[in-house]
Amino acid sequence: MQFSAREDIEAPIGAVFEMVSDFERFERMAMRRGVDVRRTVMQSPPAAGMTWETEFRVRGKPRQVSVVMSECERPVLMQFQSASKGMTGLTTVEFLALSQRRTRLNIEMSLAAKSLPARLLLQSFKLGKSRFRRQMQLRLSEFARELEERHLHGA
Repeated sequence: MQFSAREDIEAPIGAVFEMVSDFERFERMAMRRGVDVRRTVMQSPPAAGMTWETEFRVRGKPRQVSVVMSECERPVLMQFQSASKGMTGLTTVEFLALSQRRTRLNIEMSLAAKSLPARLLLQSFKLGKSRFRRQMQLRLSEFARELEERHLHGA
C-alpha cells in the first residue's frame, strides 16, 4: 500500500532540510501524542544509520516499530525503513529546490504486510485509503505553513 503527498514551501532548500531533520522536535511531538520514542543511534548532523525504537497503540493494541534512516543525502533526500512484528515500511522524503526561496517537499510512504494479522490490518487501512490520503495531505500542508513561519521568524 502506498501513499504520497507533496507541498511547496516558501523557504530555501537548506533551511527546509534543517527544519525537517530536527528530529528532537519530532520526538517531542510524538511523545505528546502518546508515542514512546527512543533514539538508539544518535548522530549529529543527521546521517544514515540513525535508529529509533517506538511503541504506540493502533486499534487498542500496542505496536512496536523500529525505524532506521537508511539514506541521507543533504539537502535533497532522507529515507527511512521501518519494521514491526508483521509489517515493513519505507518512507522517502525528497526536497526539490524550485527557486532560491521555494522548495518542494515530497513524501512517499509504502507499507507491506509480512503476516496474516498484518495483512488484515493493512486491508482495513486500504478501506479508508482516500480518507488517510486527505489527512496526510492536510497535515503536510499544515506542516509546510509551520515551516514557513519558523523560517520567516527565525525560530
